[in-house]
Amino acid sequence: MERKLISRLVACAVLGLASVSVAYAATGHEHSSSTSVQIRPDVTYTLRTDIADGKLVFIGETGAIKGKVNPQLVVAEGAVVQINLVNGDGATHDISVPDFSAKSNQLNAKGSSTSIVFKANKKGDFQYICTLPGHVQAGMIGKITVGGGSVAKQAPKGVDISASPFDVGQPVGKRGPQKMTVNLETTEVLGQLADGSTYKYWTFNNKVPGPFIRTRVGDTVTVNMANAKDSHMIHSVDFHAVTGPGGGAAVTQAAPGSKKSFTFKALNPGLYVYHCATPMVAQHISNGMYGMILVEPEGGLPKVDREFYVMQGELYTAQRHGTQGENEFSLDKLLAEQPEHLMFNGNHDALTKTHRMEAKVGETVRIFFGVGGPNATSSFHVIGEIFDRVYSMGDLTSAPLQNVQTTTVAPGGATMVEFKVEAPGRLILVDHALSRMEKGLVGFLHVDGPENADVFRAHSKPDGDSGH
Repeated sequence: MERKLISRLVACAVLGLASVSVAYAATGHEHSSSTSVQIRPDVTYTLRTDIADGKLVFIGETGAIKGKVNPQLVVAEGAVVQINLVNGDGATHDISVPDFSAKSNQLNAKGSSTSIVFKANKKGDFQYICTLPGHVQAGMIGKITVGGGSVAKQAPKGVDISASPFDVGQPVGKRGPQKMTVNLETTEVLGQLADGSTYKYWTFNNKVPGPFIRTRVGDTVTVNMANAKDSHMIHSVDFHAVTGPGGGAAVTQAAPGSKKSFTFKALNPGLYVYHCATPMVAQHISNGMYGMILVEPEGGLPKVDREFYVMQGELYTAQRHGTQGENEFSLDKLLAEQPEHLMFNGNHDALTKTHRMEAKVGETVRIFFGVGGPNATSSFHVIGEIFDRVYSMGDLTSAPLQNVQTTTVAPGGATMVEFKVEAPGRLILVDHALSRMEKGLVGFLHVDGPENADVFRAHSKPDGDSGH
């Protein structure tokens, strides 16, 4: 049935006719009808509602936009535009282009269809949306460009600041205490926040989070910190693993172009956060200046097959989440503790597109997880798995908690979780304050291997991609 309706809409597009339910808007008036009308549009697009990566979305159905999620629709100024919509997931939806007063009727059944027709009589970038409550926030929003002026504009690009989850260093094993050196550089770089948007991050070693530092209890560690010459701010570093003034921050306040240094002895095993501690401290942390240091106990940690480094952070921008272009810091939102963006490893794509975390059925996975913050507590959860062991609050010497679904991690706190993967599929890393997924906080762990029917067996197929 659904395929026939899509074919019908495609045929209408080819013939230049809208012969299904149409909401028509042009030159300021709107007409909605369920009867057959014939309008000859200059350009026609067909979209399908669906669920992808845990979000409600529009998906292109034909032509150059086929298969694209919330595709950009490009039309000439003055063109009569027809947008066909097919209900592909069975939920209630509509489609609207508010700037042109075009809004369809609601679709309530899978396979049902509708159209809107309007005249694109002004240039610029405009939004097409589903007007059902919460559906824009859930992902049903795209862009229609009239006149092509901004199409030629290249989307803003920043450097990739996302830290690799694979950079966890070498386990210390059974070695004894030794001397080691850690070199950090504080930088201020324009980084990629998401597709089409950037942000001026402050970093350790050009990455968010900063480097994962791996030591052993009893090690003597020298920290050299240099503030880049082109920085505009004073920066420093405070290690929660350090016993000493400010965790090192008292002696590392460095102006642009200067260097500071200190040495400490790792007295307490555990997993600890480090961050910049220059006033205003919360701003420096939010902008990306945080990382983790692991102090392994004597004899090291038990061997596992895979280790990953993941940290959660927040950004407070003047622009709303999803705004294209360069996003700027908002002090008011920081003080109100209202982040526009939350993310793992620096930006929205870090653990979904940029870095592909993988494991095989039967392997044991360890995640070093921390919260840079500066404000939001995380309820860390992996959809599709149970933590076999949780080393709560980064405590590596007490007996771990077992069989845990979700673990709480405070800002400036950490935990280590371990689990064996028994079945293939895509596991999803989230903060179980799940509204935060809509602000960019999600990661994937891809598990490959043979099906394990004793653990999980599907008896039906999903109607849509739930993202799980």
